[in-house]
Amino acid sequence: MKFAIVANPRKFEVKGILENAIKWASSNNVQFLVSEEVCSLTNINFPDVVIKTKDDKLSIEQSNVVIVIGGDGTILYTARISKHTQKPILGINSGRLGFMTDTKAEDLESALDSVKSGNYTLDERHFLKAIDQDGNEYHALNEFLFTRKDSTSMINITAEYDGSLINTYWADGLIIASSTGSTAYNLSSGGPIVLPGTGVMLVTPINPHTLTTRPLVVRSDKSLKIRVDEQESEVSFSYDGVHCPTNGLPLEVEITKSDLAFQLITLPGHNYFETLRNKLMWGKDSRRNKK
Repeated sequence: MKFAIVANPRKFEVKGILENAIKWASSNNVQFLVSEEVCSLTNINFPDVVIKTKDDKLSIEQSNVVIVIGGDGTILYTARISKHTQKPILGINSGRLGFMTDTKAEDLESALDSVKSGNYTLDERHFLKAIDQDGNEYHALNEFLFTRKDSTSMINITAEYDGSLINTYWADGLIIASSTGSTAYNLSSGGPIVLPGTGVMLVTPINPHTLTTRPLVVRSDKSLKIRVDEQESEVSFSYDGVHCPTNGLPLEVEITKSDLAFQLITLPGHNYFETLRNKLMWGKDSRRNKK
């Protein structure tokens, strides 16, 4: 059995977790596919269980399962480079929050035991797909973002859903989030938490000028069109933190649910609401513990 290891080698926490994973692999007849960059920057020893590859994408293509060591940023990076392979992916948290990397480093061995034995379920998270007026296609696991660039002025963004006008937003920006991305920038901007797999998109304005303009939840199987006309401010368009090159304004983007999905491994005893409580302190009330 071959596991691909995807990690951010510039984070000091990664080396210790990787070394422990290699010790486990040595005792469990498992091989790790690790990129040359991760091998060189973490200075790990290379026993027989470690196969060096040219890059992370090649590691993923040649593996049965992908192990991501890091935080949600590393998960999003892995999602981008593996979106056409749809390999099962387990996230090991080496950072602070790690909402999708919800396996603790101290639970590494038991988690790898479960993956090797097939004792897990797959949580299928669909991407959102965006196509701009030039035919360029982008896929986002968390969100698409339209925001002002190098300006203090608000911007105007028009949204249409299934042929009907929703609104022309006057705001700092607009977030189009998936249910997976509901706990990311969407949540920080006052958007709702949505159970992954619900099949919706979230339309969340960033600091709208009108206080009655609230976030909106729509089905993801219908077309959401975003239009940004020429105006005083420049506008940046990005997906999951990656800037999309555009030819300026006007900008038109059509967003729908993608056929591509991200296969996130869920281990026994883990569930979404437990993650909400543990990671976001969701529903926590300090008054309940007072005597």
